[in-house]
Amino acid sequence: MSRRLGVLLVIGAVAAGVVASTARADGLPVLGIDDGSSGVTVPTSPYRYVTLATKADTIVARVQRRGGRIVGSRLLPGHYTVPAVAYDGSAGGLSADGRELVLIEPRVSFPRRETTFAVLSARGLVLQRLVRLRGDFSFDAVSPSGGRLYLIQYTSPTDPTRYAVRAFDVRAGRLLREPIVDPRDREQMHGQPVSRATSPDGRWAYTLYDGGGKAPFLHALNTARGTARCIDLDALAGNRYLWRLRLAVTGGSVVIRDGDEPELAVDRASFAVTIPVSAESSGEATPVWGWVLGATASTVLLTGAGLLLVRRRPALG
Repeated sequence: MSRRLGVLLVIGAVAAGVVASTARADGLPVLGIDDGSSGVTVPTSPYRYVTLATKADTIVARVQRRGGRIVGSRLLPGHYTVPAVAYDGSAGGLSADGRELVLIEPRVSFPRRETTFAVLSARGLVLQRLVRLRGDFSFDAVSPSGGRLYLIQYTSPTDPTRYAVRAFDVRAGRLLREPIVDPRDREQMHGQPVSRATSPDGRWAYTLYDGGGKAPFLHALNTARGTARCIDLDALAGNRYLWRLRLAVTGGSVVIRDGDEPELAVDRASFAVTIPVSAESSGEATPVWGWVLGATASTVLLTGAGLLLVRRRPALG
């Protein structure tokens, strides 16, 4: 079998969804998450970009979102994958204008001495730049036009939940000196990314973090300006189902959901945290066995749940 024919057969298998990626993981500090075969897209792009590792190279393919037709592919020397940005499998790496694609070299251990990113033009899948950084990094976000990458730099060789957000200027080819922090709360970020949601224009990347033993928080990164806000979510402290929560950008709010049920809403302009009316009236704090009790006992439980929700109402901002 010729090399070209082999590549075409593998690409066809990716499009059919029957090949599992051989990359062990992306840039996150815990192995086992790889978005290469599922790929990444943005609302403005009609394409999804996928990767598949061969023995020594990486196949990058541009696939039509409607119909699944492969409209472009390239063999990239070395192993790279679409970066995951949260443990719910959220993918990143494609700029909001659909012009730039960023891939990351999969890790095999933590920490690693050097991290490599591949920056490609999304249209032709042509390699524009290899970014090699000394130290352990993972991908976080990209600015709307692709001029700046936002990276997670791990600051402890033993604790992958300690990190700083850094910015990399793609055109200048350099890492900006100062980390990106919330000027209102300069405490070092700590925790693991649970879920990610991005505004349709790509200007905001919202990430729910577990807090690393403290209260969970929402990290709001302005990818256009290179600024950030950290919003404490005290109402989620001690939540046993934190890892099944998901983010969604809905109009002027970032909504934190448990399935179809909204738990909290964060105003995108003021960053005020509120409990949605549907959550307040759903009796979500009622034990799951409460419905089998008699009418009197059920009334007591629901009243107690309402009081509990009032006490859990977080402070603004």
